[in-house]
Amino acid sequence: MTIRHYLLVALLALVFGFAGAAVWSLSGLGDKHTRAYLLDNPELLPEMADRYQAKQAEERLAQVADEVQVPFPGAVLGNPDGAVTLVEFTDYGCTYCKMSQPEVARLIEQNPDLRVVIREWPIFQGSEEAARMALAAARQGKYEAFHDAMFVLGPPSAASIEKAAQAVELDMDTARRFAASDEASRELAKNMGLAEKLGFSGTPSWVIGGRVLQGAIGYDALQDAVAAARGS
Repeated sequence: MTIRHYLLVALLALVFGFAGAAVWSLSGLGDKHTRAYLLDNPELLPEMADRYQAKQAEERLAQVADEVQVPFPGAVLGNPDGAVTLVEFTDYGCTYCKMSQPEVARLIEQNPDLRVVIREWPIFQGSEEAARMALAAARQGKYEAFHDAMFVLGPPSAASIEKAAQAVELDMDTARRFAASDEASRELAKNMGLAEKLGFSGTPSWVIGGRVLQGAIGYDALQDAVAAARGS
């Protein structure tokens, strides 16, 4: 290999990982013309990385697409029979999730056919108890009310969870029993497994119309994704 070839493989390794660089190096794409073109146009590498990552995400999603859209009973916002489904992986201790909450509310208001499936994914310290109580609220038909109250009263703590639960008038004895149940534990473990399979690194993360998105991407990007999913 020439020094320039080594440099290109190193760049590809940084962008796609070493396995991807090895495949590229051993494939026909590694011929001198392709190599020269990429070396002369290094600005293509970020675009290549984005497309590669998007393709990988689509492949991961295809493995769990049906499962990820099936909500925990009651953990749905918007139209429960909506034709378009947006899945949000969220955490009550996540600042960006809190920032995204009014944007999701606006999406629901502007899109009567939108069903929002919330997957509780407590990855921040202290969030698990809030997620467990949210599932308990879902069992009592009060998920949305608790979900909203928790973001208003948070960050998660024993006091804020209790206040949110009382504010929406949960049956507290029943809620506490369910929050500590194996069923609640299985749901949280399931959501963690789905997040790992989808390659998510944090919250909020989204699934819609065959696409996966990460971060507080804003109302406009979410609305564009909803429109694209409706048209697909």
